[in-house]
Amino acid sequence: MRVLTIGEFSRLTHLSVRTLRRYHEAALLEPAVVDETTGYRYYGVDQIPTAQVIHRLRELDVPLSDVQRILRTPDPGVRATLVADHLQRLEDVLDRTRAAVVSLRRLLRPDPAPIDVELRAEPARTVAAVEAVIGHRDVATWFAGAMAELEAAVGAAATGPPGGCYDNALFEQERGHALVYLPTATPPRAGRVHPVTLPAVELAVTTHVGEHDGAEVTYGELGTWVVENAMSVAGPVREVYAVGPRDTSDPAAWRTEIGWPVFRVT
Repeated sequence: MRVLTIGEFSRLTHLSVRTLRRYHEAALLEPAVVDETTGYRYYGVDQIPTAQVIHRLRELDVPLSDVQRILRTPDPGVRATLVADHLQRLEDVLDRTRAAVVSLRRLLRPDPAPIDVELRAEPARTVAAVEAVIGHRDVATWFAGAMAELEAAVGAAATGPPGGCYDNALFEQERGHALVYLPTATPPRAGRVHPVTLPAVELAVTTHVGEHDGAEVTYGELGTWVVENAMSVAGPVREVYAVGPRDTSDPAAWRTEIGWPVFRVT
């Protein structure tokens, strides 16, 4: 068998000697031969493709444990699933990074434009809803599942856009009550979906434009407006997803109404 010194193998695979030693210790990529006297490592030419796969996976920040699973499984379907799962995690991180950049750009503008706020009286109404006590980090996953269940139960009987109510504890304590709903004339009972009566409330309402991840900037602007112009009252924040993923795949076109409970004195 044609073998290569660790230096030769390093140059051919673009993996440093230090990295190759670490992979050996982790039983991820073991040399074909280790000289018992000198301890020198030698690699076979047939190990080059494996080393290149490892190199690419590590460039994608795949954890060593997952790299090992990908290399050791004989099932190509399992390997594809493991890689696809990691790529989805990378895309999620990229989405959060983009949203953070958009928020920072808004926050760092020297003269941010004033927001438009409407004082609105919302009457009591009964809607189809899914509700739960959840952790702040679980909101996105829970929201997607709850909305899918709502849309399946209500379907074409929806009489308006979906919305949500979020208790203060969800923001302040990172765990609290959340509710998402679809308005409909006859709210059904199916699975987690059930009728809920939303109480009448006075709201200071503004519209957040774009992805939901950047909504905290709009929340801050609305909260500032309330402090300066109205009297805030206890109660869950309300959101209405006037235009969202169910309407268009373009996040720039999304419109979310954010309603802050207030006491209107005039």
